[in-house]
Amino acid sequence: MAIFEATLDQLTSGGFARLTMEGVAAAARTGKAALYRRWASKVELVIDALDATLPRPTDTPALGSARAELHYLVESFVSVSRSRAGGAMSAVMAELDHEQAELFKDFLAQRMLEPTKGVILDILRRGAERGDVRPDAASPVVADVAPAMLLYRIKVCGRQVGPEFVDQLVDEVLVPLIRP
Repeated sequence: MAIFEATLDQLTSGGFARLTMEGVAAAARTGKAALYRRWASKVELVIDALDATLPRPTDTPALGSARAELHYLVESFVSVSRSRAGGAMSAVMAELDHEQAELFKDFLAQRMLEPTKGVILDILRRGAERGDVRPDAASPVVADVAPAMLLYRIKVCGRQVGPEFVDQLVDEVLVPLIRP
């Protein structure tokens, strides 16, 4: 949809603060009134644009080991973070103040964090059944570690995450954390 593409373009080029309904309407070649009929605010527009364009966390295939599956999942997350929609999400996260963060918190939790934790818990349970994960490691707290580390690295440190970080996160943090 042209409106979502224009929204992503504005987010990645100027950030959330500089995004305007007028700018999105002009870039999408539509009227501002058409946007306001569907979205009451730019927050609602941005959430819908991100929801429509960010890939949904999906089940990780059984790859024979928890390490391989976690690596696959973290690589997928990093790939999304480097995509256009991921760049737009990073732009939003980078400049949110506390009040604005509250508006996006539910979206982040329901659309990204909880589904990702669910996939991680599935990986850990499969690994426990195979014997390459401690049974007690299949817990919500352990499932929080990878998303927390990735968000910390991107949001707090302001660093891109690449293949070397994927390897470090999996091999130096996750595997030792879950090892039987």
